[in-house]
Amino acid sequence: MPREVAVDALLGLAVVLALASSLGVLVMRDAAQKLHYVAPLSAVVPVLTGLAVLVHAGWTAVSAQTWLAVLFLVLASPIVSHATVRSARIRTDGDWRGGGPSGEHSDNERR
Repeated sequence: MPREVAVDALLGLAVVLALASSLGVLVMRDAAQKLHYVAPLSAVVPVLTGLAVLVHAGWTAVSAQTWLAVLFLVLASPIVSHATVRSARIRTDGDWRGGGPSGEHSDNERR
């Protein structure tokens, strides 16, 4: 009985965080702002889900596979977020360094 309560609590918290993050994505204006609200979805929610699987199933092949997927998500998420913001900045400004479409940069940005 306590195991089921723990699993339900972990999954419930994961759902609440996912809904809150989704709401944040809906209300933000640009891609950079929206990505701040995607971070809990890509880092915290998988960990909570992995913990729920671990509590429910124990140390099994299923939990090992789940934690491999969690590890991949947590490690890949910052890289994907960075690439997304960089490509959005190139699309809007013409250059990822933020110099505008003409590509002019100050001396501080070149260093």
